[in-house]
Amino acid sequence: MEYKLIRSKRKTISLELLPDASLLVRAPFYAPKRDIDEFVESKQRWIYRHRKRMSENAERAVEEGHLTNSDINNLADKALKDIPERVRNYAPLIGVTYGRITIRNQKMRWGSCSAKGNLNFNCLLMLCPEEIRDYVVVHELCHRIEMNHSKRFWALVESVLPDYKERRKWLKENGGSVMGRML
Repeated sequence: MEYKLIRSKRKTISLELLPDASLLVRAPFYAPKRDIDEFVESKQRWIYRHRKRMSENAERAVEEGHLTNSDINNLADKALKDIPERVRNYAPLIGVTYGRITIRNQKMRWGSCSAKGNLNFNCLLMLCPEEIRDYVVVHELCHRIEMNHSKRFWALVESVLPDYKERRKWLKENGGSVMGRML
């Protein structure tokens, strides 16, 4: 199987499917090519399953139609009202403060949290159900305490949203088709 290889100081091998469905492999400098090839081969089912999902998401995005600049501006305007309110509601529950809230038009991320506590959210969240918006807000606010995805981080998310796994699953299964509507 073909793939692009990036070597770095990392300790493990990882796979990433790029938007064009090509495979990117990240590996330690010291990993033998044979071990990398074996790892990729062992992940064939994962690769196939995720490529299939990407294809289905792309088809769904075409069916739903691409968003115009006007559509995106309208979503951003709605998000500027909706998202900060959700942040204000959840921050005290988690026990955190935050800095600036920015609404962006992104093709790869739903949200992010900087070390300074600034929060960024994708305007496309407005195309998702409310419970998904809540999940992304809680996820980013929890990064104010844990700037990683450790067990402690997920336990914190779960303490606020006990059903976060279902919400996360919805985003994994449907998020690609929402993002695919961007031109």
